[in-house]
Amino acid sequence: MSPGRVFAVPPRPGGRQGDPGPERRPGRHQSDPGPERRLAELGLELPALRPKAGLYEGWVRSGDLLFLAGQGADGWTGRLSLDLTVEQGRAAARDCALNLLAQTRDALGSLDQVARVVKVTGFVACVPGFGEVPAVVDGASALLVELFGDRGRHARTAVGVAALPLGFAVEVEAVVEARPPGGSGPGGRRP
Repeated sequence: MSPGRVFAVPPRPGGRQGDPGPERRPGRHQSDPGPERRLAELGLELPALRPKAGLYEGWVRSGDLLFLAGQGADGWTGRLSLDLTVEQGRAAARDCALNLLAQTRDALGSLDQVARVVKVTGFVACVPGFGEVPAVVDGASALLVELFGDRGRHARTAVGVAALPLGFAVEVEAVVEARPPGGSGPGGRRP
């Protein structure tokens, strides 16, 4: 990362790293409009669920954790630094996050049922030596923080790779913590 770069996700003030502090621990506050409402305020709509590219589920719930399968984004193919710019890569990562949110809504019925985004892993197809992988994956991270506030801050891994399924430029997967069950079953299907 270059010195002096301005990131869309500002550092969290105060507290231990990874601990949102008592005033920011997951949970909805009176003044929190919720991610569903923020999504509408931003004029964003979640896309239809993407067809699976193999033998797997789009999501699996285990206890309060929801594991979301990696999502690419239609229209964003190629490799960063060869076919796409960093800004285009950020837009692709944001679109991947929208696909993850569609899976989340399918699993939980509403994005308001997310207690916290726990972990995000981003894969970026790029040329050897491409050093801006974290900046690309910031496109997904920024959207999650924009929608969920402090509940959207997460641990993250960003990895550069030679190629991704279906030629996607970016693929993002996530783990979210769900509020106590309102009735989701395992294997990507609600009863």
